[in-house]
Amino acid sequence: MTITLLGSHDGVELIRHELKRYGLMGFNPPVDQDYFEAIFLVKGILRVTWNTRTEHLRPGSLVTMAPVRGPVCIIAMDEVEFLYITSTSIFDSYKHWVNHFHRLATEIAEKDGDTASHCERIRKYSVLIGCELNLSAKELLSLSCGALFHDIGKTRIPDEILRKPGRLTPEEFDIMKMHTIYGRDMMNSPEHPFLHVGSVVAEQHHERYDGSGYPHGLKQDEISLPAAIVAVVDSYDAMTSHRPYQLPKSKREAIDEIRAFRGQLYDPRVVDAFLKVVDIFEKD
Repeated sequence: MTITLLGSHDGVELIRHELKRYGLMGFNPPVDQDYFEAIFLVKGILRVTWNTRTEHLRPGSLVTMAPVRGPVCIIAMDEVEFLYITSTSIFDSYKHWVNHFHRLATEIAEKDGDTASHCERIRKYSVLIGCELNLSAKELLSLSCGALFHDIGKTRIPDEILRKPGRLTPEEFDIMKMHTIYGRDMMNSPEHPFLHVGSVVAEQHHERYDGSGYPHGLKQDEISLPAAIVAVVDSYDAMTSHRPYQLPKSKREAIDEIRAFRGQLYDPRVVDAFLKVVDIFEKD
């Protein structure tokens, strides 16, 4: 995401945004404030969800929201450029946290011996499934944030366990499983005030539909839908990626395995949506 402050006056700001395909921005205004927000699309296709509404904007479209009483989620369905007008001064803090999120995502990926592209793939593919399932703005923000930082807790796992090339011992695996709890706590901490929305995804993304996952052995509807989405996408990405302990499967093999465990390991709703959009993963 690229953001540029074009002008400001008396608390009103005009901010130019450029988002790559499937990029996302969102905000959750305080309930005691009457903010005015407006979006004017210059280029591309933009999906905007707020309250119970979803609109697809095309160049020249204008959408206004006043007052903003709940979460708003904006997703680029193509490369987009838009103007964002807000009645509150947010640009400086907004830019700071955007840069902070990118640095943090890179740190997490490098800790795991991967690249930042892994975290971004998980986020992007998860958001596509979330759109297919028509999630609310709040759920989409939880999904996007949680997917990007689902493995933040691994930064607290010792390197000798995290990067071990062979199979972990039961004791080592018990330590590894703690990354879900660490991730929840880190995302809920004051140190990361804008990550709390995704903490449930960090905690639950290794839970499984039949109750065989961890850390709590949750099953079916006990698992949040955003976490269930990341569970499928993270499994698919792990299957198709080079790892120290396994050779990658082909994309078709990975898809077949996800389908085979529909209703066992993975939420059937998520698998069905995954199968509808997975070809976009391969083409993008």
